[in-house]
Amino acid sequence: MVMDPGLVPVLMLVAVTVTLFLLGAAGVQRLKPWPVAVRGGVAALFVTTGLAHFIGMREELVAMVPPALPAPGLLVTVTGVLELAGAAGVLWSRTAPWAAGGLTLLLLAMFPANVHKALHGPVDSVMDELVPRSLMQVVFLAATGSLVAYYARTPNRPFAQRRP
Repeated sequence: MVMDPGLVPVLMLVAVTVTLFLLGAAGVQRLKPWPVAVRGGVAALFVTTGLAHFIGMREELVAMVPPALPAPGLLVTVTGVLELAGAAGVLWSRTAPWAAGGLTLLLLAMFPANVHKALHGPVDSVMDELVPRSLMQVVFLAATGSLVAYYARTPNRPFAQRRP
């Protein structure tokens, strides 16, 4: 059985988050707070997708860019760099809230490319492509959004100074 390559980012997010959460539950102090586990999973997710912008899937990602947008190759490069920077940013507690917010906005901005691929890609049915891609985006947004919500919930402290 061959795994769908589109599932790799979801599996990275889930596997790393669950592993870090279980290590925290087992007593690894630095991994105890749940946001640390989610930050690790989000970082793994965006390293995986960010690298795909340069290695292995670049041409497919360029083809996903809606034709109304200029310079698809440049857009794929920029979004790949932003994903990798966001992955690094969520790992440092001082930048994690801002990185999570930026990644959330990036996911929302890139969603039209997923819709474009579903509507114009070589698939048997739009629903075969649009529904799974949309569900993946919801999972990714839930992960980044949970971090944004966690860091934003204490109004008396500056956003960037919250920990873990």
